[in-house]
Amino acid sequence: MMKPQIAVILPCHNEAAAIAAVVRDFRQALPDAAIYVFDNASTDGTATVAADAGAIVRQVRDRGKGNVLRYAFATVEADVYVLADGDGTYDAKRSPELVQLLWRDGLEMVVGSREHDESNAYRGGHVIGNRIFNAMVRALFGKAFVDIFSGYRIFSRPFVKSFPALATGFETETEMSLHALQLGLPCAEVATRYAARVEGSASKLRTFGDGTRILWFILRLLRHTRPLQLFSVITALTAGMSLVLGIPVAVEFLQTGFVPRLPSAVAAVGLMVIATLSFATGLILDSLAYTQRESKRLAFLAADRFARRRPPSAHSD
Repeated sequence: MMKPQIAVILPCHNEAAAIAAVVRDFRQALPDAAIYVFDNASTDGTATVAADAGAIVRQVRDRGKGNVLRYAFATVEADVYVLADGDGTYDAKRSPELVQLLWRDGLEMVVGSREHDESNAYRGGHVIGNRIFNAMVRALFGKAFVDIFSGYRIFSRPFVKSFPALATGFETETEMSLHALQLGLPCAEVATRYAARVEGSASKLRTFGDGTRILWFILRLLRHTRPLQLFSVITALTAGMSLVLGIPVAVEFLQTGFVPRLPSAVAAVGLMVIATLSFATGLILDSLAYTQRESKRLAFLAADRFARRRPPSAHSD
């Protein structure tokens, strides 16, 4: 089997304390891979440290992990992409195993689900939030991953080149997972060690702020990918409210021939009209979503599985 061209992508913002060791660890684990550090407006010299460690450094000025990956996936050419954070929390030694799994079994994405045995590696609130969002995704999309927010992932070239990358921040991992679920792509999860950050490195994830953004992003994706399901819920709610208000009015009219509660009758009719319009909207958007899903599938199938064999430029941009 042809040996794949591998690219390691490390998004970074102010990770000068950890990035040199991360580059070294991935260089030892994947000696033939091109290691890219995408510096996201760091102010602590991360780019210089990464370049001195031998990484190919590129600058992304628009803040946010999603913005970094949109640029990285568009510009880096490889057969297999290894994505990890530049903070040293992911186990680089497991990367050859994960790459081999993807390449050997013809998978499109392998997720390194996080396991931690250090109390300060993973905030308790993040563990609970991860479980809640995983359950939500399973309920909305029928399937889910054990760790939907893991930043340690291995991708095939068709996955990367067909990935829309609409997210701007930490919700990008959710978008990756839902992209795989929507297209029914073969994926796998492997438990990997998740370590505490090195001293001098701080998490950029805001528990409540980013959690709210991720929730809103899931609802937006639901509107785009499962519109009939979403609007059917709205239809059921409004139709139910209409019946609650309208049935007593109808019974009273049949008994007396009068409509003494005119506001309730008007509200019931209005809610039923909204329910009807909501269901019609869901049907129309569902047809559009099907067309969009076909387009994504065609983009995935059209992506060349093998990159041109040109070595990357070993200088900072």
